[in-house]
Amino acid sequence: MNLKRVFIITLFIAFVSCQNKKSGNALPPVNNKGVNIAYTDSSEGDTTLLFVHGWCINKSYWQDQVKYFSKNYRVITIDLPGYGQSGKNRTEFDSKAYAGDVKAVVNQLKLSNVILIGHSMAGDIVLKAALENQKVIGIIGIDNFKSVGVAPANPAQAKKEFAEAIALMKKNFKAVALKYFNEQLFYKTTSEAIKKRIINDVTHADTVIAVKNMEDDWPDEAVLLKQLNKKLYLLNSDYDPTNESGLKAKHLPYDLTYIHATGHFPMIEKPDEFNKLLSGILKRFK
Repeated sequence: MNLKRVFIITLFIAFVSCQNKKSGNALPPVNNKGVNIAYTDSSEGDTTLLFVHGWCINKSYWQDQVKYFSKNYRVITIDLPGYGQSGKNRTEFDSKAYAGDVKAVVNQLKLSNVILIGHSMAGDIVLKAALENQKVIGIIGIDNFKSVGVAPANPAQAKKEFAEAIALMKKNFKAVALKYFNEQLFYKTTSEAIKKRIINDVTHADTVIAVKNMEDDWPDEAVLLKQLNKKLYLLNSDYDPTNESGLKAKHLPYDLTYIHATGHFPMIEKPDEFNKLLSGILKRFK
């Protein structure tokens, strides 16, 4: 074989290798009971930050955090099954099943010194996952755990209203979900571009899976946090203030940081400020 041909073949192999790395094909596959879990991995760092997204969105919402934190940590983001590029070939999509997915990622990638960071509904997911894996050294909630240990004024009425909301979602998911996002999760400073991005993801979500997420028998967070026996770190938006009374009454250790003037998605609404605040939390992390 002449040198020119060898040179061309070498270039081709290098190009293919580079493209595979860029597309994520070089990453080892991860699955939980046959369900593929798509993820990104910066691959370096003694401590791992594993980011878990919230309802109806995906791992791309952590893009700014990957860029910022991979300088000092190993950073992993995942698509929960049913969302993004992960599989959905199963019937369970509750917090227990998702905690199993997080555990599968930790175990199959042989991670250690893991800090789980969960947004929105992923708060309970990372809490359950932390209870099941000794490699997890703690959790950070992003705009969640806002009423730990606080019982509704009228539990029977709250249960009735929840059942009615689920029934409405099953009947007309998009109308109910969009009303909820527009009225409850955006702030007056949330840009139209960000609203459009989020609404697009919500309207394209698998509605059966999204409703199953909400049907989950969400646990008593105060009980699980007591079992975890670690400080709960929170980075919450103050458009909807956190009710700290339950955390205090049940003597649960916590560290609350507020980010101002954002809605429910501070990691994409104010990524620079969010990253600095999260960095500060990590420096206090014990």
